[in-house]
Amino acid sequence: MMTKNLLTPAEITGKMLDVSEKKANNSFGNMLLLGIMAGMFIALGSVSATVMWGTTGDLGISKFLGAAIFPVGIILVILAGAELFTGNNLMSLGLINGRITAGALLKNWTAIFVGNFIGSIFIAFLVYKGELWGTVGNLNHVGEKAVAVAQAKAGLTFSVAFFRAILCNIVVSLSVWMSLGATTAGGKILTLWFPVTAFVMASYEHVVANMFFIPVGIFHGAAVTWSQMAISFIPVTLGNIVGGGIIVPVAYHFIYLKAKK
Repeated sequence: MMTKNLLTPAEITGKMLDVSEKKANNSFGNMLLLGIMAGMFIALGSVSATVMWGTTGDLGISKFLGAAIFPVGIILVILAGAELFTGNNLMSLGLINGRITAGALLKNWTAIFVGNFIGSIFIAFLVYKGELWGTVGNLNHVGEKAVAVAQAKAGLTFSVAFFRAILCNIVVSLSVWMSLGATTAGGKILTLWFPVTAFVMASYEHVVANMFFIPVGIFHGAAVTWSQMAISFIPVTLGNIVGGGIIVPVAYHFIYLKAKK
């Protein structure tokens, strides 16, 4: 008997409903721990991406190499087992179809968001204390790039950050959606690698990635305050929810689920 390597779009939609219910019924403690792990994983991918951006000269090559290594983080999330706020935005499909409550959805999103931040800033702190990119006032090229990235992200206007974040999580949530339908490790890696590389290349905004990029820049002397960082998260979080929590799941609800009712 042959095993399917990829579920159909309709089958993925049904599976996402089951996954949403399972995630919503997890304990808050487990959600938090899974969120911490995902924050660490995304940060580890971000570390390598920053190294590429800071050590390769040509702008196009630099952007591509950094974008190409960044998906290591989400591959770890999916294959090693963790929970990412932007991926869990897809759980709204369960809310739309009555499989989970609004309270359960918000509990999950809150636990995962907090966990993602804890994990991300933990890795940022380790990078800083390890002096991998130099010290404040004596940074190497990677450290200088980290500072520049943090200042650029924190300096975006509300509307620019919001719309870039919508674009980001349309792509990221679709990569998670496709990975749910892949039945092999290789298939999951491919469904994650190319879309996530594309979003990084396009300079979209991902709130969990920013949970690393901005703190690590602050640690290395970026002219950004912690309150500015927190404020910058607001439009990116809202945009990510619109992209991955409304546009994608609502579309697939009407295409594959509403027609069955």
